[in-house]
Amino acid sequence: MATFVVVSSMVGVGILTTSGFTVAAVGSNQLMLLLWLVGGIVALCGALTVAELAAELPASGGDYVYLYEAYGPTVAFLSGWVSFVIGFAAPIAASAFAAASYLLAPLKLPPSTAWPVYRGLATLAILAFALIHNSDRHHSSRAHSAVTVFKLGVLTALLVAGLAAGRGGELNLDDRPALDLGVLKAMMFSLVYISYAYTGWNAAAYVAGEVRDPGRTLPRAILLGTSVVVVLYLGLNTVYAMALPAAEVQGIARREGFNAVAPIAELAARRLFGPSITAPLSVAIGATLLASLSAYVLTGPRVAYAMARAGHFPAIAGRLSARSGTPAVATAFQVAWASVLLWASPFEDIVVYAGVGLALFSMLSVASVFVLRRTRPDLPRPFRVPGYPVVPAIFLIVTSGLTIAGFVERPWVSLFSLLSILAGLPVCYLGLRTRPRPDEAAAGRP
Repeated sequence: MATFVVVSSMVGVGILTTSGFTVAAVGSNQLMLLLWLVGGIVALCGALTVAELAAELPASGGDYVYLYEAYGPTVAFLSGWVSFVIGFAAPIAASAFAAASYLLAPLKLPPSTAWPVYRGLATLAILAFALIHNSDRHHSSRAHSAVTVFKLGVLTALLVAGLAAGRGGELNLDDRPALDLGVLKAMMFSLVYISYAYTGWNAAAYVAGEVRDPGRTLPRAILLGTSVVVVLYLGLNTVYAMALPAAEVQGIARREGFNAVAPIAELAARRLFGPSITAPLSVAIGATLLASLSAYVLTGPRVAYAMARAGHFPAIAGRLSARSGTPAVATAFQVAWASVLLWASPFEDIVVYAGVGLALFSMLSVASVFVLRRTRPDLPRPFRVPGYPVVPAIFLIVTSGLTIAGFVERPWVSLFSLLSILAGLPVCYLGLRTRPRPDEAAAGRP
């Protein structure tokens, strides 16, 4: 089940959208696949590191627990703020928009009409799930495993059928351009998209306190789940590449705008299977993204609720609905901020905003292994990072590089992501009532 949590947390809107951005940016399917492989290796380095942290600190809460022990309560509570403003709000906005674009793709709306219509449907979807999840806490989570299986089934079917239908498209993989400075910069920045798609490799650590024998189970779950996702992602990207030459993807981006290549799976399916199959497949993919959206709307407000109970968020967000026992006010806050991102930013900017912000905090989490080995040598470590200190260093170096590339290529979006994080400091201090330890704060979660 812990492995299932990792896989379901990672697989979502990223693999169904960001490959189009990557190909359009670097102009090569071969380089796109190489970058996804690099992203997978970096994710595995992060997963190996978090496996040690989860095994030595097996309490539910994930990054919060490690950051508390390594840096103290302020940075730990700031991780909750990042989860609220970036970790959940951006995926809610991105998943809703991507779901709308796939659901409506068969209508072939002109670009001038499509984007406001997509945003309108996305907003309705967000509000609908907010109402559903605030009506009955038990009913809202019953189907999560089923819809995740459906999502993986759709993607696996696309992978298998795409590889069969795409025979002869292998020539699209032989398109490596000359590696000049411009291409190298585009490659590094494209890792921002890819790192966003791989986000979630640490998900099992959030339920560490509920796992039997976490010292053995968590490392296995994190590594197995991440490895499965890496293989799935490489396979799906091979399908995209066999269906669409890089020059064609770049041409669509130039003619219709960069965000026109976001529904890359639909574009590839249209080429491979024809319109009769593409329309139902596009709707099925849209349904899987609605499943991801539902999960984000369900879980995201719990972060704000827990922060409010701990005194690091407006106290009103700590109220539960008298009728359903759900965090209705926290849900309203989460939905409101996600809606601002949805309407204020192009889809690609939402991905960059999330990718940069999450990369910054993932580096803090991974760096915790160095701090805790020095400051807490007494902690039992049933699992140690193989190749320490090289493995965590690889994650930190590559993630630092893609973060810098984000600030160079998209300075205003990246700066806004950083400012969103720093805005949590006054919220934390102004709302401060107590500074409970992680196990105490967890007791306040609904």
